[in-house]
Amino acid sequence: MATIDDIKSRIDIVDLVSEAGVKLRHAGKNYTGFCPFHDNKHTPAFVVWPESGTWRCFGQCNEGGDIFKFVMKREGLDFKDALQKLADRAGVKIESLQREAPQVREAHERLRLLLEDAIIFYRTHLFNNKEILNYLREKRKLTDATIESFGLGYAPHGYDNLLKQFLPKGYTEQELIDSGMLSVREADDSRNSQHATRSYDRFRNRIMIPIRDETGRMAGFGARIVDPNDIPKFLNSPETPIFTKGHLLYGLDRARKPIRMADQAVIVEGYLDVIALHQAGYENVVSPMGTALTEDQLRLLKKSTRRIVLALDPDTAGQKAVLRGLDAARSAMDREGELGFDARGLLRNEARLQADLRVASMPDDLDPDEIVARDKDEWKRLIENAKPIVTHVMDSLAVGQNLNDAKVKNQIASQVLPLIEDLPNAMERDTYRQALARMLKVNESSLVGTQTQGQVMRRRPRAVDQSQRAVTPVVALNPTLKIESYCIGVLLRKPVLLYRLDRGLQEFGLSALAVEDFEYTDHQLLFGVVRLAVEQDEKEHHQYVMSHLPETISDVSRDLFAQTEQIDPADDKLLEELLARFIDLRRANAMLNVNQLRFLQEDEQQQGGANIKIYQEQAIQFTRLLHSLDQAKRKLTSKRQA
Repeated sequence: MATIDDIKSRIDIVDLVSEAGVKLRHAGKNYTGFCPFHDNKHTPAFVVWPESGTWRCFGQCNEGGDIFKFVMKREGLDFKDALQKLADRAGVKIESLQREAPQVREAHERLRLLLEDAIIFYRTHLFNNKEILNYLREKRKLTDATIESFGLGYAPHGYDNLLKQFLPKGYTEQELIDSGMLSVREADDSRNSQHATRSYDRFRNRIMIPIRDETGRMAGFGARIVDPNDIPKFLNSPETPIFTKGHLLYGLDRARKPIRMADQAVIVEGYLDVIALHQAGYENVVSPMGTALTEDQLRLLKKSTRRIVLALDPDTAGQKAVLRGLDAARSAMDREGELGFDARGLLRNEARLQADLRVASMPDDLDPDEIVARDKDEWKRLIENAKPIVTHVMDSLAVGQNLNDAKVKNQIASQVLPLIEDLPNAMERDTYRQALARMLKVNESSLVGTQTQGQVMRRRPRAVDQSQRAVTPVVALNPTLKIESYCIGVLLRKPVLLYRLDRGLQEFGLSALAVEDFEYTDHQLLFGVVRLAVEQDEKEHHQYVMSHLPETISDVSRDLFAQTEQIDPADDKLLEELLARFIDLRRANAMLNVNQLRFLQEDEQQQGGANIKIYQEQAIQFTRLLHSLDQAKRKLTSKRQA
């Protein structure tokens, strides 16, 4: 039995939910109660299915999942932490997640100790360099207390300063390389006709900024130029055993508590901006590592808040950046020191993480530190007035444009409508279409016409409506588990099929595949890898999948590969088979929800019927979905028989 299935078999979901403070009432084979994830205590719309080990909220959340999803959402954990927590509860030993070997842990701790010693080394050089110190004090307006608190330093000129400093202290050259402070290049030794390696200081003549992980452990450095002719402007430590820039946020070790207190996180572009804002009293501010935001970074913030503001300067968040963000090739932009604004990617992450992402543009070409220096309260107003991503894009595209020009109207509509269609919530889509129609001074019906031509036809299929989220009860006794496992197994083997599946579903009037089509949390994670694989262009799709499979579910992925070993990815009938299975899967889930909603209506009627309309509306939505799925199945059957 796979580790995850073993854990599920040992934990009763009713006990787990009840221990979280949810009062469940026995209702037939199932249990109902008030949802613990929102404040509505008038409608018992939270349902637990003991046989399948799943839950669902038919109210405001409109979410469902298994025990892992419940713990992740309830306690703000990622899957790895939820897996370990539930494994401990179930008494299951997770071999792949055992703590690193003592020798590896010792090596990592030694690298962190080396980095801590390097802070002192760079700090000493800073306080011995009046020019750099005065720059931080006078130009950046940082106090000595702030400089000391954040551990700022200065890397002097020269290529062998670190070797001279740390070799006598007992550190090795390899440790300096592994820490990311020494770089290595090949050197041609003409005398021996061999290639030798030479190491040299990676950081030279730069302001040094220590970077710590969210727990405060040293991970690496960020370095800003002193000479304006040097490039790049910002230089981070390279990827090391303890530094992965996509998993780190600068300042998060200090900002976690302020973020929770403010129930809001603010992301800025520069490390020095973070420092200046903390100094000004705005301590809920962090910065990524000079690249586009990753989902891992957003998940770090999601542990403390779902409200996230991107405070971007006009060059980053302006019209040109918006247009780049709409380009599928935008993902290739990853330059040191530039925070990318990928509108489409941010909207996808917002939907997946159920976060509230907004954008605040900086005025007058000023950086955040310059704004708080000019007017401390101005920063607060800017963040309070942050706009939703789609609104920001609309406003940015309209700046300086003649909105009475029909061609301009069409151009803006063709840029914005794909973003609107990506939104998973029907009410949000309608609201933004209405806002776009008002801005362009056109009838909303004309925007619907625009969606049938031009760039919008090439847009990414939008995510499944919240109202159409499929809920798949998945336990060993449930037949839909086999369907779900088979489908994700095939996609792992041949990720490119996802493109064709999306198109095939859309031809039948159905939404593209999304993580919500899988109820098992581990299957959702694997589908996420497949989706990322087909959206990137740096690696071959299958190679990307194999190199990004989460270690936490390695046993699941091995089982899925074994189950689909006999399939022929080149079989032309495979696509039609997958389409049929996904339609069946969605239909079974929709039917389950319809039946449960009917029960809830009957129960609510006995209680007085005050909230029965909510259940009726949802039942109608799922009934309509069933009708669409049945139509699609008939069309597919006719196509296969032709």
